[in-house]
Amino acid sequence: MKPSFIIVALGNSGKQYEATRHNAGWLALDSLAKHYGAGEYEDKQKFLCNAAEATVNGSTVLLVKPTTFMNRSGECIRKLLDFYKLDQATQLLVVCDDIDLPLGSHRLRMFGGPGTHNGLKSVIECIGENFARYRIGLGSQPEGMDLAAWVLSAFTAQELTEMQPAFQKLSTTVFELLPQRS
Repeated sequence: MKPSFIIVALGNSGKQYEATRHNAGWLALDSLAKHYGAGEYEDKQKFLCNAAEATVNGSTVLLVKPTTFMNRSGECIRKLLDFYKLDQATQLLVVCDDIDLPLGSHRLRMFGGPGTHNGLKSVIECIGENFARYRIGLGSQPEGMDLAAWVLSAFTAQELTEMQPAFQKLSTTVFELLPQRS
């Protein structure tokens, strides 16, 4: 079935990255999938992703985890938008981490630049800046620690607890972004 909306969470594939800070988008998407009773994620090699379907506000929503590495996330999104002929400004939400926001906070923007995020840089290179993005705060890396090493490190149990409100708010945000069906 053709989705009326796509939510793409940025992250890195592989067991070693599952619970890392850079996969906060994937963790939020898993929370969203559970909230809306989505089916299992299926491998969609044609689109370079794993995807599951959920019904939100009576609309079919495709939940997507690109299987490319973070810096090639835009390739997956371009393929999905082209195949389903969707409008990126009104039918796409990208979910990702953000080191410039405090831990556990979130921010929704309807367009804009990538900041320091390589995944968003890839998306913008492939489709431009006109798409909604839901950014989840990681806070700044500890002083003296390499940024790449820090975002690829695992959350502590306490940090994951602090992330839950941002993960839960995503379900409300998605509900509000979708048009009501009558």
